[in-house]
Amino acid sequence: MPTTHSLYEIFLRVAADRSFTSAAAALGYTQSAVSRQVQSLESELGVTLFDRLPRGVQLTEAGRVLLPHAEAVRDRLATARAELDALRTLDGGLLRVGAFATADAALLPRTLAAFRTLHPGVTVARTEGPSGKHLRLLAAGDLDVAVVSDTAGQALAGCTLHHLLDEPMYVALPKGHRLAGSRELRLAELADEEWVAGSTRPEDTLMRPVVDAGFRPHTTYVVRDWIAKQGFVAAGLGVTLLPALAADSVRADITLATVHPDDVPHRAVYAATPRGLSPSPATAAFLAQLRFTAEELTAHTAG
Repeated sequence: MPTTHSLYEIFLRVAADRSFTSAAAALGYTQSAVSRQVQSLESELGVTLFDRLPRGVQLTEAGRVLLPHAEAVRDRLATARAELDALRTLDGGLLRVGAFATADAALLPRTLAAFRTLHPGVTVARTEGPSGKHLRLLAAGDLDVAVVSDTAGQALAGCTLHHLLDEPMYVALPKGHRLAGSRELRLAELADEEWVAGSTRPEDTLMRPVVDAGFRPHTTYVVRDWIAKQGFVAAGLGVTLLPALAADSVRADITLATVHPDDVPHRAVYAATPRGLSPSPATAAFLAQLRFTAEELTAHTAG
C-alpha cells in the first residue's frame, strides 16, 4: 500500500528541499501533485507559504512561522501511526476483561496465559464479580469482553453473546459420604442433607432449575465464595453444588458426584461483547483464544 502524507508533511519536505520537484521525487508524487497540495494548504490557512523563484522556492515569513507547528503535527502523526500500527499488529493497546468467579478458576487464567504469550505487548485490565455486573459494564462501554453465565438473570440489551461451552454441575460431598462416587446423582437422594449455598433464596443460585421443579434444599449456611464453600463441605457441615469449571481446583478432602442433567441442566457459558461495536484486534484475538480454551476444557470434562 503506497504511503500517504499529510499536507504538513509535504510542506516540510518542500521547505527542506526548497524545491517542489525534489520534494515530489522524495515523496513519490508528481511535481504538479506536490504543488497542488501546497496550494491547498495555503488556501486553507489564507497565507502564502513559499515564494516561487526561477529556481526553487523559499519560505515566506508565514512559512517560517508555520514551520515549528508543522514539525509538531508531523511528530504527533508519527506517534499516532505507530500506536495504530501497534493496535493492528497486537503489539500494543488495552484489553478490558471481566469474568464470573468460577470462570476465574481455569477458563480465564488459561486464556490469559496463552494470550500473553502470543501478544505480550497488549495490556490486559481484569475485573471480577458476578455476570450481571459485567453485562452492565459492557453495555456502558467500560469492558471489551466478559465471560458470563446464563444464570445472570440480566437483560442483554447492549451485549452480544458468543457461546463457549455448556458446563455440567457436580455435588461436592465430604470424604466418606454415603453417595461419594455416585454418577448422575439425583438431588432427591439429597433431600435430607444440609446445604451450603450462596443465598438464602435457592432460586437465586445454581439450584434454580431444581427449585423450579419443586425441590427445596435445606440451606444451613450461606457462603458466597466457592473456595469457602469447599471448606464448609470438607468440615462436614453440608453439601453444595460446584460448577465443572471449578472442578480442577477442588480440595483433596472432598469428593464430587455428577448431577443428573434432568435435575440441574448444564449451564451455558458465554463470552459477551458490546453490541454494535467493532471489536478491536485484541478483542477478536482474545475471543478466539477463549473459544480454543473452552474446547480444551470441554474435552477434558468429557474425558
